[in-house]
Amino acid sequence: MNAADGQPEVFAIRDCAMVALATGRRAQNLKELRAELQAVDTSSIYFHFWGVLLQPGFEEREYNNDFAEWVRHQLHDPVLAERLGVIDPSDYGDLEQLRAELCDAVETRLDEREIIAWSLPDQQFEFRRSQIVVFRTPDSIAEPADLPGAIGHMSTSSLFYHFIDARRRVPDGTDDFRAWLCQWGEEHRPLIDALAGVDPYFTTLVDLRQRLAALCADQLS
Repeated sequence: MNAADGQPEVFAIRDCAMVALATGRRAQNLKELRAELQAVDTSSIYFHFWGVLLQPGFEEREYNNDFAEWVRHQLHDPVLAERLGVIDPSDYGDLEQLRAELCDAVETRLDEREIIAWSLPDQQFEFRRSQIVVFRTPDSIAEPADLPGAIGHMSTSSLFYHFIDARRRVPDGTDDFRAWLCQWGEEHRPLIDALAGVDPYFTTLVDLRQRLAALCADQLS
């Protein structure tokens, strides 16, 4: 709410870029991967799961996260790659829980295998971490009825910032759209609940944008 007049605040649309920064940490086999996963900053785990959504790519990836891709194509371990590939970061309350799941999966695979596979020296897993740079835009949303059109024309990086990255910025894990809609009390509870049910991980930002715009249009019609 606007503290001055008690009216709902305008939704200020932001844009962002995800900057990848080197950590200096590398892994050449599963034992090293396990050790680095236990020590690396959680911003690195965030980057290797979510960063692909903002990275332009011309080759179709087999898995959504970098860990599964490396295990499959550099260690040639399809079993572990499948286990890592189905991990949905949206299912975990925070990045420490996600880290624990990754470590458990790698630990289990180490117990199963007698021989440890190594990657080539030039194909080690290089841990990078993420830093989000936020930009102001001239665009805003005045009321819920404007949401479908605004989301439909929003850049994919703006959508990432407001619907995905917001979930690690807000203590209760909500996104910016739901937080903004709560200003209207229970009037838009069906839309808030519908947005809460959207899993943004196993998709593209373009498809996610279309889905959210259609969902808002349906709920607000």
